[in-house]
Amino acid sequence: MSIKKIVPYRQRIRLRNLRNAPKVRGKQKIFCIGRNKTGTTSLKKAFQQLGYIVGHQREAERLHHKHYFAGRFDKFVRYCRYAQVFQDVPFSWPETYKVMDQAFPGSKFILTVRDSPEQWYNSITRFHGKLWGKDGAVPTADDLKNATYIFKGAPYNVVKLHGTSDDDPYHRETLINHYKAYNQEIIEYFKDRPEDLLVLNLTEPDAYQKFIDFLGIESDYTAFPWENKT
Repeated sequence: MSIKKIVPYRQRIRLRNLRNAPKVRGKQKIFCIGRNKTGTTSLKKAFQQLGYIVGHQREAERLHHKHYFAGRFDKFVRYCRYAQVFQDVPFSWPETYKVMDQAFPGSKFILTVRDSPEQWYNSITRFHGKLWGKDGAVPTADDLKNATYIFKGAPYNVVKLHGTSDDDPYHRETLINHYKAYNQEIIEYFKDRPEDLLVLNLTEPDAYQKFIDFLGIESDYTAFPWENKT
């Protein structure tokens, strides 16, 4: 019988946290703050290949759904005590990186980007269409409200984040402007601290070398694993 059937979810989380806490205590935190569909899953895999303890994504998603819009960032700070590297929501959404920077001085931040905002928009709409749209179409507001990822209706956070309407939840101009403003805000925030921020396009030939140079480590790998390509 699977251990997942024997040990309740919350207990598994506590056991994992107890195992990880001493392993990451005192170690520098690394936050991957690029928007979703900029290579964050590939970045996560690269860190795991190098032996880093990466935060449990599903648990972060649960916390995000419950606390992000309420501004309860203290919940995310507590979550970060049990791993060294973090990606996806809530770390890929506005304001979280500022809280993490204050809570964990000396951390490093990686902003992953696509070749263009339009490429990012096309990727995220295709991906969400596969997940929640009818026959792969861009999801409607009703699709998002009825989707059961994490919790029923959690994908509707797309609308809440971007400020789009139910009539056009993936309004192209709104999402592209949001993506551009988010990236520029991060670059501006770290403009006097270049050693703390790496802006990284994973498709560039020297991207992996930039990655390990930024971390100050050596690696037997020469390229990123490619995950969730859309």
